[in-house]
Amino acid sequence: MTMKDYRTIVVGTDGSSLSGPTVGRAAWLAKHDDANLVIVCAYSALSRRDEAKNVATLGGDTRVGQVLGRGAASLALSEAMKVAAAEGATVTAALMLDGDPAEALVATAEEQKADLIVLGALHDRSLADRLLGSTAEEVTKEARCDVLIIRPEAEHGELEVPEDAPSGNE
Repeated sequence: MTMKDYRTIVVGTDGSSLSGPTVGRAAWLAKHDDANLVIVCAYSALSRRDEAKNVATLGGDTRVGQVLGRGAASLALSEAMKVAAAEGATVTAALMLDGDPAEALVATAEEQKADLIVLGALHDRSLADRLLGSTAEEVTKEARCDVLIIRPEAEHGELEVPEDAPSGNE
């Protein structure tokens, strides 16, 4: 079997403490393989009032593990770009997408004709993950390319995903 270098790598970021190592690994691979790197941050743009209606209707918060707000997503992307630059990777796109993280990663990989998706995942599975499925689980089921899962070096417990500060008009 002949091994091929990756040409395009898509990496997900959510601004959590696992994002740095995840983006760092993707950037290292991109530099090593002279591949394009596409960084994706999926976020929820629903206002807290609209989301409360959504939660009441669906019976649970659908944003588990998702970046809340454009400001938090922009910050997560900015930090990811710094990590990628430190590794010497060529970032061809940094995308903020309103929606589900797994869907955003898989759709971007298809649009960019990516050979690899890189994302972080914890060993521990919360009740929400067991009921709804994790982003990593969904990506591995739906992706048509290779998927690399980055695990934390030490047990982090619950990873905090950033969100915009509440504004007075929501």
